[in-house]
Amino acid sequence: MPQISIRKATLKDLDILLQFEQGVIEAERPFDVTLKEEKIYYYDIEELVTASHIELLVAEADGQLIGSGYARIQEVTETKYKHQRYAYLGFMYVLPEYRGRGVNRMILTELKKWCMTQNVYELQLEVYNENSDAIRAYQKAGFSKLMVMMRINLEN
Repeated sequence: MPQISIRKATLKDLDILLQFEQGVIEAERPFDVTLKEEKIYYYDIEELVTASHIELLVAEADGQLIGSGYARIQEVTETKYKHQRYAYLGFMYVLPEYRGRGVNRMILTELKKWCMTQNVYELQLEVYNENSDAIRAYQKAGFSKLMVMMRINLEN
């Protein structure tokens, strides 16, 4: 098994990260009827790489990118919450052939470390309610469910 390392993404990784983005979208399509059928984009990857309030990490094995994830620091404007800043996690992706090897956990561990260096101690992410595999993985990493978003389409 190849050695897996985690590093900060660079603009040289852009082409592969764009492919990962489409992988994320395709994985989520079965869970989200609101997504357009045509090719769509979720992220401004250049901003994810260059912004000082975002840490975009990639996992690498034998010189090949195999996974990604970011933490984006968000300011909280409401005073009712304990933390005035939190990190939103996203773009969590691992190539199918590397899933189940702890790659996502390795990325999460490094993102948690970065958040603590930024004095951010609350992490949040969103996962589709029907994506039970992802929910189990995040719960195993220490996350707990907080809220369920509901929707209705009034066009039909």
